[in-house]
Amino acid sequence: MPQIYRYELTVTEDAVDMNGHVNNLEYLRWMQYAAILHSESQGCTKATMDVGATWLVRTHHIEYLRPAFTGEEIAILTWVSDFRRVQSLRKYKIIRIKDNAVLVEGETDWVFLDAQTGRLRSIPENVIAAFEILPKEKEEEILKYDNKAG
Repeated sequence: MPQIYRYELTVTEDAVDMNGHVNNLEYLRWMQYAAILHSESQGCTKATMDVGATWLVRTHHIEYLRPAFTGEEIAILTWVSDFRRVQSLRKYKIIRIKDNAVLVEGETDWVFLDAQTGRLRSIPENVIAAFEILPKEKEEEILKYDNKAG
């Protein structure tokens, strides 16, 4: 079970804004898409649906460090940093593949809800078990390896 999920793409012209670089909303869209792909690949999406639940974003934090441009190959790295009773923190790092430059760092705090009532709900063990947690103190070590493996 991989701690870090890697989603790669090539920046298309429609992702670029009037400033000539990737629009900030595109990074958010890529982050959310990578999270969904990671969840599906680990069986979390099915496990969540099987118990009649859903995930909802509580907060996003995004730090834009460098711009990206049309034609560049980008990797979105994402991992689950922790689980709490009704919440899970997911982190992201977006890099330009050719030079491993970090373009964006971010995180999303997700909450687990009953799909019918919309009420917060404790995260079941089988949903938690879908992911291998990458604790904050190990991020740097693991991410160095993953960036070079790309």
